[in-house]
Amino acid sequence: MNIALPGRAGNRRRREALLVLVPVLALIGMLSLEPIAQSERYHDFADTRTLLGVPNFANVVSNLPFLVVGIAGLMLCLRARKAGARSSWATFFAGVALVSIGSGYYHAAPSSAALIWDRLPMTAAFMALLVALLSEHVAESLERYLLLPALAAGIASIGWWHYADDLRFYIWVQSAPLLVIPLVIFLFPPAYTRRVYLLYGLGFYLLAKAAELYDRELYALTHNLVSGHSIKHLLACASAFWVYLMLRRRTPLARSSHSAMRYS
Repeated sequence: MNIALPGRAGNRRRREALLVLVPVLALIGMLSLEPIAQSERYHDFADTRTLLGVPNFANVVSNLPFLVVGIAGLMLCLRARKAGARSSWATFFAGVALVSIGSGYYHAAPSSAALIWDRLPMTAAFMALLVALLSEHVAESLERYLLLPALAAGIASIGWWHYADDLRFYIWVQSAPLLVIPLVIFLFPPAYTRRVYLLYGLGFYLLAKAAELYDRELYALTHNLVSGHSIKHLLACASAFWVYLMLRRRTPLARSSHSAMRYS
């Protein structure tokens, strides 16, 4: 699925420039805003029930699927026959697995200090996903040059938020892969099959963000059975699961100039 443009070499350069320009403009736009402070109301979740001695039980245990998907993804990467973007995908799934620990720790006793451990693995996952997409659609060598700097930038966004109480950089770190996913799908030819699964994952992640916004409303709608934030965890995990399914089921396309990351 891509937009066919005449003049391959020149248009590829323009597409690559657009791929860089969009997230850069998003960063410039974000930094042009006033600093965005972390609201203390963020920690006020609808479902605070204690069960089996675990405070905020539902928000804590709804993180467990992240551990399952993360471990499954790591095992899949270890079985990869060719390198490709394996390091980035493995880092992505490591971040997904660690979300279960960091987010569980935060939700047991929500505070801005504990929120750091929730956001660090998420940031690592976002940055690794971004590098994996760039590596597989632009040039595989990008992984070698971008993965560590991207992870450092993600960690820096958490450090800046913690130091300056300013979320702008962190918000950009979350949004950059969401901007790049549609661009690489519609502007670049696929190197593998099943690439549409990325759009499924993107859709589930957007649903997760919506559920997060309507935490109390969904809790009331379900007669205090499950809150929007718990649903958010499950939908976000489903988003990562679509990435896992894509890697597991995809096969290389012969027409691609990229080398293939192949799984048994």
